[in-house]
Amino acid sequence: MMCCKAMILASCLIPSAAGIAQAQDATGKTLDLCGLRPTFTEDFNDLKVSAWKILGDSRWIAHTPWAGDFGDAAFTDPTPDFPFAVKDGVLRIEARKEANGKWRSGLLASADAWNGGFAQMYGYFEARIKLPKGPGTWPAFWFSESWPRGSPPGVTVEIDLLEYYGKFPGGFHSVVHLWGANHPGSDHIKLVPTGSLEDDFHTYGFEVEKDFMTFYFDRNQYWQVPTPEEHKHPFMILVNLALGSSWPIDETPNPSFMDVDYVHAYERDPAACVKEQSNKQ
Repeated sequence: MMCCKAMILASCLIPSAAGIAQAQDATGKTLDLCGLRPTFTEDFNDLKVSAWKILGDSRWIAHTPWAGDFGDAAFTDPTPDFPFAVKDGVLRIEARKEANGKWRSGLLASADAWNGGFAQMYGYFEARIKLPKGPGTWPAFWFSESWPRGSPPGVTVEIDLLEYYGKFPGGFHSVVHLWGANHPGSDHIKLVPTGSLEDDFHTYGFEVEKDFMTFYFDRNQYWQVPTPEEHKHPFMILVNLALGSSWPIDETPNPSFMDVDYVHAYERDPAACVKEQSNKQ
């Protein structure tokens, strides 16, 4: 999400960018819940968000820590009623076209540029989300490494667990970006019944281990890749409703909404699994 690299062919949802490969769905495996210990629990019973820095009891900031806005809607500092609203335990992110013709929308990040907030090196991350309808919408649930302040330049790993283009409602992208590397990473397209991600909530999950990164949709595995050797820093969590990504927004519904039921993170404790299995014997 720092920069869109994949352009989609309308007929088949296959990226046209050179060097990006589409993998086939992995089959069969469901998420193993054994030994998962909560480390970050956001159920949106309220919303504690600051503009640029984690302050007080804030859990989020409303911009990327590196001040890297993207897309055709400006990410906006939080106000009492825009771009975020919480009702009945669900966060709503709104994209709105103002009277001056400019679009504004919202982004949440769990860490700031001063290493405040939440980031985690290994573990399982999950959100339950209902996506917006209409061409031009570009919502995402993703992760970027949180580097110690003052670190020298290097390769940054970014994981776009969910990257959705409203113009193509029959699937979503999962992308591994290696920013600053001499290879582009990889892109997988998960096909779904057309419009189903807009009609109801679904869960999007990602587990990063030392050897593998595994991707889940409704807790069923659909993709797995080796963990890049460049992964050296913990992941912060980001969720946003962007617009555009090289696709026109002249037909984008005004307003547009992305609904998020929860965002959770866990660490896996193998010892707990051993104990659990022993108790079952």
